[in-house]
Amino acid sequence: MLDAITVDEAVHELRPDFAVLVMTAEGLDNGPSDDESAAWLAEAAKNAPVDDPHLDAWRDAYRAFGAKPQRTRPSVDALLRRVDALPAVNKVVDAYNAVSVAYALPIGGEDLDAYQGPARLVRATGDEPFDTTAAGEPAVEHPAAGEVVWRDDAGVTCRRWNWRQCVRTRLTEDTRNALFLLETLAPYEPARLREAGEALAARLRGITPGVRIGTRLVGGA
Repeated sequence: MLDAITVDEAVHELRPDFAVLVMTAEGLDNGPSDDESAAWLAEAAKNAPVDDPHLDAWRDAYRAFGAKPQRTRPSVDALLRRVDALPAVNKVVDAYNAVSVAYALPIGGEDLDAYQGPARLVRATGDEPFDTTAAGEPAVEHPAAGEVVWRDDAGVTCRRWNWRQCVRTRLTEDTRNALFLLETLAPYEPARLREAGEALAARLRGITPGVRIGTRLVGGA
C-alpha cells in the first residue's frame, strides 16, 4: 500500500505545498479506551497549541476548493475546538487524536483491511459514492465536483480532504492493520512532521509492542 499511495496533480496544482506522511501499522492489538489513552488525550489538551498558523493554512486550502471552513472544519480545527472534552473512541483512535491535537496536525486513521485498492488524494468528479450515516441509518452521499477527497477503488474514504471519514474504513477495536495520513501545508516544518510521526509510532508501539510500522513521505519540497 505505501508505495501505491498517490496525490493527484490537480491537488498539487491547488496546493503545491501539500505533503503527507503516510504510515502503516500492521499487527495491532487494539482495544477499548482506558485510563492510559484518556491520559494521552488529557495531556494533549493541556498542551494544545493556540492559534497555530497551520490552522489558517488549512482554512485557506478548504476555501480554495469551495468549502466553507466555518461550516465544515478541517479535522484538527474541529478537535481543537473540542479540546476540553476530547472524545474517547478506542486506544488507537485516542492515540492519533492526541498526537493530532498536540502537533496541530490533521491525522486520518483508516482500517487498511477495508481498503479496495490503494489510497489516493484527488479532486472529485462528483459521482463517487461516500458511505455514511444519516439519522442513525446507513446512507450514501456524493462529494461536490472539484472537492478534494481521499478515495480507493470502491469510493470516497474521506471527504473535504480531512473533514469526514466514511464508515467502511473506520478504525474499530477489531482493527489489526491500520493506515495513518499525517497531512501538512506550509508553513509546517518537516522536522515537526517527523516528530509527530515518531510520537504516533511510539504510542502504537505502546499499544502493541510487536507492531510493524512503515512510513513514506508523499509530496513536499
